[in-house]
Parts: sequence; structure tokens; C-alpha cells
Amino acid sequence: MDLLKAIIIAIIEGLTEYLPISSTAHMGFTANLLGLEETEFLKMFQVSIQFGAILSVVVAYWKKFFDFKNLKFYFKLAFAVIPALVLGYIFDDMIEAVLGNQIAISAVLVLGGVVLLFADTWFKHPTITDEKQMSVKKAVIIGFWQCLAMMPGTSRSAASIIGGMSQGLTRKAAAEFSFFLAVPTMLAVTVYSVFVKTWGKETGNPQKGFEMILSSQDHIMIFVIGNIVAFITALIAIKAFIGVLNRYGFKPWGWYRIFVGIALLIYFYWFQ
Repeated sequence: MDLLKAIIIAIIEGLTEYLPISSTAHMGFTANLLGLEETEFLKMFQVSIQFGAILSVVVAYWKKFFDFKNLKFYFKLAFAVIPALVLGYIFDDMIEAVLGNQIAISAVLVLGGVVLLFADTWFKHPTITDEKQMSVKKAVIIGFWQCLAMMPGTSRSAASIIGGMSQGLTRKAAAEFSFFLAVPTMLAVTVYSVFVKTWGKETGNPQKGFEMILSSQDHIMIFVIGNIVAFITALIAIKAFIGVLNRYGFKPWGWYRIFVGIALLIYFYWFQ
């Protein structure tokens, strides 16, 4: 993977991470269309550049993340992330196996789009307009909703936002808590993928993520620039998404998922 292709994938990650359209699916499709071989470094890179996207949320909502007087905020995030940490660790191998099945991911993209078409009509009377009004129990329930996104193509953002709306949050409040919850969730996934997980066990050349990154100057440059690009594009996407969501709801994203999912199903079924 050269630097230009890495930048393209990082742009896709940053633009789609916080939108309800599945960043994992879009990065996988992009890598396929770019003709990239599914190497262990590519798979690790697609996970690790989430670190840049994490920083974008912290910067965009820095007053929230550094408000140490509001300790309940940190408790909510800590308890809400536990389901994803536990289930993600248990099903890690199964999740990785599905990542290579582009037809299955395309189908999930379409099904998720259908769900988004009706999401606005299911939760018409929200009562919670701010994270401070939400209990720790509701945060944990949203954390379990987030686990639905372990199926590639589902979208962590879509699952957690709909989970928030099911608990009485407005679309804006649900979207913002989804952003907040992404920070510990994706930080844990990134740390695990870079420092803990052993990649390529079946290839005869098992390596930790950081070993692959440090194996060459090119890999270091790709990792660093990839995270910077993901940070910048995610920062732009966050601001734009809140505005579109408030004005139009989920339907535009639902139709987008359906259209793209069907197009990709046709492409991967007949031309791959």
C-alpha cells in the first residue's frame, strides 16, 4: 500500500466514522476498488487510524472531555463501553472473518439503510436533550446497542444513535453521546490492535501491530499521515453530520446506504 492509497482510505475513515453508514464497510470497499491486497498491515491500518478520528471528537468537544467537575460523565462512558470491550474480545476472530466477505457487508449495508428510513418515526417524543439528564443505566443500554455494530456494515454510529433515541434522547443528544462513547470504545480497539493483538498467526510471520508499523520508514509515514488525515476529515464530518441530522433526520443516510449497498452487491456478485 503506497502513501496515496493510504491517504484515500484515511479520508474515507474520517468522513464515515461518525456517520451512520459504516466506516468499516466503506474502507473495505475502497481498499478493494483500489486493488489493495488484504494484508495484515492493511487490516491493522484500517483499525489503527481510528485514533485520529478519536482525537477529532476530543478536540470538537474539549470542554466536555476536560470538565473534571462532571465526574458522572466519565462514569457513564466507563460503564457504557464495557459491553463492547467484553463482547468485542470474545468475538474478535469471528468479526475479522466477516471483514473479507464484501457481499455480506453490502447486504448489511442495505438492511441497515431500511432501518434508518423508519428510525425517525419510531422515537417521536424524546425527553432528554442533554447528556447530563441521562442516567448511567441508560448509558449502559446504549453501550449494548453499540455492540450491534460488531457485524461489519452495521455502523457503530447508527447503532448507538438509535440506541440513544430508544432511551428518550433527541437526535442531537443521541448523536453527541454516540461521539463521546466512540472515544473510549475506539481507543480500546486501537490500543488492542496496535499493542496487544498478534496479527498473521496463520501466515507463519506473526507480529504485533506496532512491530508492523516500525518495520519500515514507509509504514511509519503511512501510519502517522493516515491518522492526521483521519483527524482532519472526521472533524469536518462531525460538524456537518449534526446539521444534516437535525434538519433532515435519518432518511438521507438510509437511502444512501440502500443505493450504495445495492450497487456494491451487483459489483461484488457479478464482477468479482
